[in-house]
Amino acid sequence: MLLAFDHGTRKIGVASGNGVIGTASPLAPLPCRDGQPDWRRIAALLDEWRPDALVVGLPLNMDGSESPSSARARKFARRLHGRFGLPVAMVDERLSTREARERTGQRGPDPKVDSMAAVVIAEGYLNGAEPIAP
Repeated sequence: MLLAFDHGTRKIGVASGNGVIGTASPLAPLPCRDGQPDWRRIAALLDEWRPDALVVGLPLNMDGSESPSSARARKFARRLHGRFGLPVAMVDERLSTREARERTGQRGPDPKVDSMAAVVIAEGYLNGAEPIAP
């Protein structure tokens, strides 16, 4: 069992992933305030789901280079590990939002898209995407 996160400055998409059957399901996104996650809500989520590992999407530019969003996602991943002591992996999340929009049929900002992007991240990890260290 894992939890996957699509880190954003306003919301964090969340999904649960099942390694046995290789699927993921969206959970309610978590709000951020001034770019900071609500660590109490994340702790409650981890307490409820008791995951073995965490996966965070790494937003890379299309040419594979890192951006300011990449640095924020890496910092979030390191903080998850530091606060909760669980293994944290990152996976390339390029085009995850596009795929999430296609799956949900949503064009504009929508909480469903954020958590569906986390589903895409989780499924990528479960299907063998190369993990990246935070």
